[in-house]
Amino acid sequence: AMEAPVQRHRARYKSPGGPPWRDTYRRRCMERLRSSRAKLLDRYRRAGDGACGAAPGALLVQEVMEQEWQELRDRLPGIHGEQPMEQMLEDPDELAVLEEIQQELILQEQSVIEEYERSLRFDEECLNAMLDSLDATDRVICPVCRKNNLTVKAHLVCCQCGLYISTQDMTEGKLRSLLESTLTEHSQRCLHSPEFTVTSGMEEEASLLMSCPV
Repeated sequence: AMEAPVQRHRARYKSPGGPPWRDTYRRRCMERLRSSRAKLLDRYRRAGDGACGAAPGALLVQEVMEQEWQELRDRLPGIHGEQPMEQMLEDPDELAVLEEIQQELILQEQSVIEEYERSLRFDEECLNAMLDSLDATDRVICPVCRKNNLTVKAHLVCCQCGLYISTQDMTEGKLRSLLESTLTEHSQRCLHSPEFTVTSGMEEEASLLMSCPV
């Protein structure tokens, strides 16, 4: 006589649709996990590099399942007053249902973390691209007008102010190095700032001349 309720209890979970609380429980767990995105990412960040020391789904899934199970027990008839979720795991049919839901939640949690990691990588790539762009456009200020950036090409250095000098195999880095070394050499012998002008003779090409009034 005592076995009859147990048989009815087991038959309830072996129905084609599964236990009646499964769909409601799955939906509520998913909703709670989605609404806890900020909490999940905060735990992930605190866990360190990829939470490599934590088991899959160890960040928030178990907590979500336990919280929703507590609420479900008080809402649905037939579950109210039953055993806690961890004790329910002794029933193989209920265990299979909970494991199925747990795996779905773990995949959802991992999906959120992967999306977050992709976002971090994208931000890092954008930052690196911006830094590379800054390095590439670390222009040389015209020493004559001291306002505009010089246009430096392999055979030409020019400026909007009128500076126009023919060069050979010139680069911004090489020109910057030449200017810096010349200014450094001058500063070792003189405290005054030199001036730059463009000069050219009748048969000579234009040259950049550094002179000092002292």
